[in-house]
Amino acid sequence: MKTEAMTERRVKLWKILPGFAWKGVTNNGTVYYPYFGAGIFSVFTYFIFSSILHNDVISILPKSAYAWIMLWIGRGLLGIILLPFLFYANSFLIKRRKKEIGLYSILGLEKKHIGFLLFAEAVITYGVVLTGGIISGTVLAKLMFLVLLRMTGMSMEVEFVFYPAAFAETAVFFFWVYAVNLVYNLMQVGRSRPAELLSGSKKGEKEPRFLGIYTAAGVVILGMGYRISIGSKMDSNIFTNFFLAVFWVIIGTYLLFTSGSVALLKFLKKRKGFYYRPSNFITVSGMLNRMKKNAASLVNICIFSTMVMITLICTLSLYLGLDGLLYFNYPFDADVYFTEKEFQEEKTKEKRRELEEQYGLQEEEELSYRRIVLSCGKAENTFVPKFSDRMQQADNYQVCLLLAEDYERMENRTMDLGKEEAVIYSEGADFGYDEVVFMGRKLAVKEELSEMRIAPKAGANSLNGKYFLLVKDEEVRNDLADRWMAENGIEDRNGFLDDRKERVLRINISGEAEAKAAFVEAYGSWCSMQPGYVGFSDNQQNRQDSREMMGGLLFIGMLFSLIFLMCLILIMYYKQISEGYEDKENFTVMQKVGMSSSEIRGTVHKQILLVFYLPLLGAVLHTAAGLFMVDKLFGAIYFYDTRLLVSCAAGMALVFVAVYGLSYWYTARVYYGIVNGREG
Repeated sequence: MKTEAMTERRVKLWKILPGFAWKGVTNNGTVYYPYFGAGIFSVFTYFIFSSILHNDVISILPKSAYAWIMLWIGRGLLGIILLPFLFYANSFLIKRRKKEIGLYSILGLEKKHIGFLLFAEAVITYGVVLTGGIISGTVLAKLMFLVLLRMTGMSMEVEFVFYPAAFAETAVFFFWVYAVNLVYNLMQVGRSRPAELLSGSKKGEKEPRFLGIYTAAGVVILGMGYRISIGSKMDSNIFTNFFLAVFWVIIGTYLLFTSGSVALLKFLKKRKGFYYRPSNFITVSGMLNRMKKNAASLVNICIFSTMVMITLICTLSLYLGLDGLLYFNYPFDADVYFTEKEFQEEKTKEKRRELEEQYGLQEEEELSYRRIVLSCGKAENTFVPKFSDRMQQADNYQVCLLLAEDYERMENRTMDLGKEEAVIYSEGADFGYDEVVFMGRKLAVKEELSEMRIAPKAGANSLNGKYFLLVKDEEVRNDLADRWMAENGIEDRNGFLDDRKERVLRINISGEAEAKAAFVEAYGSWCSMQPGYVGFSDNQQNRQDSREMMGGLLFIGMLFSLIFLMCLILIMYYKQISEGYEDKENFTVMQKVGMSSSEIRGTVHKQILLVFYLPLLGAVLHTAAGLFMVDKLFGAIYFYDTRLLVSCAAGMALVFVAVYGLSYWYTARVYYGIVNGREG
């Protein structure tokens, strides 16, 4: 009978464990509901990426490879970010549950029962976040897809279809996320005794050693990261320098917050007039008691704040500066290249007029000029045929030899050049010398142009720079080209020079987009059949390709900004309620010995002023230093509007500070409610 009774009790126990799991979730809503919200948003975002990637429309739409690649990379990065973030949130949850689990253990639950309890809670969590995320994703996926189409400039007349693979991939990815969390929870509980579980959330931490050394190291390492970022140049090392700068900044931030914050608190503790006040005493003592853990969360807040600001700044700058970027790369609708010797100007012009009339278009601008393009190295004011050992890859330039008469016709001005004179123009930084030496021949620089219709200028352009050298006549131009060929050891100079002498036509037309596209295609096909044809550039299509690539980047930037912001807010929230629960008993004792509610509130605000805004200050400084490198990295995609970048940075910094303040205001209210026993 006794055995049967025990068996019956065990059966009943196993039956009520799922109910315990559900109560464990609902009774800890303060920590579980934000965790559910973060999980639902994570599932929603991952499902959006997967749904768009698997949609047939992506493969059908013309020239959509750029957007597809960006989305594929974005989903991979999303997984890398979400896995450790949700693990961090889970580690906070299990710490908050340790006391409750310890009580279960004392009341008679075995570890296998507790393991089942944790398993049931994991199943509940997985089911809630997966269901909520996929439902919200299903509702909003089409809207997000339309946003992507709008950003990439693709056709809006497409149908979005859901595919099982998107559901399956999302379910599998988050299954492993929550499985990893469950294994961690089981390990935490399985190797702890009941007494340790009961006190697990109250453990203090040892004071870090060698505070002065680590603080100094943090300053030096952070300075190294800043130096790399601020001193970066647009060269072959720019991406290596980017990762180095990020690495050193993260390490330096960790050391400063881990050791530097403690050093600051110890400094305040030594100031007797400051420390021996009730609110200051509690604030400083409480923070010293949990230094390393506090510093770790502050580092996360600082880094995520920096990521939010940098991502938003880049996204907004690209969005507002996209038209300028496209204009710099493709200022004309179409470019046609012929050899000078076989170019038939009247026939080409007549055909263009015919096609413009056929498609109902109006020619806005047509520029025609002769050129010879030569690849040169450059040292100060001297152009040389090739690199010497002391020259860098960034010193490689194209030099475009033009005739003064073509420039005078295009710009409607007179230059009156002598044979030993030249006019120079740079697409990037100014040439800045009174004399140019080209393959040994010296020419006085009569004028350096600040603008030219055939090529936009960007002073920050240091990648694939081009110089235009305007000379008096063909005799001077041919002599310079002959010198270049001699220096490069070219024997068949006449044949080589004939191939290098090009006639360039650059045209802009106005009219309907479809008609312009048809005109450019027809005109390019006709030109390709003409004598002396060298090449044709459909810049309308080039703009569309670039817009699709940038649109994919903008879409990913928008979603990642929201993800980083979600991570930041949740870390702030968990930090506050974690410290609230830890401080609750301390404040209860203080109230019993006479500390008023206003004094408690004052202590909370001083804690904010002393520490919590340090991550914000660090993030603003990191962002300011990072803008130097962002400006250089933008040069890789020919974005040179530094003024727009700085304006966006200033605006986004103000917006972020406001959002940060509101987020902290809410989490501080939760903290204050906890320490006063009003949490719900």
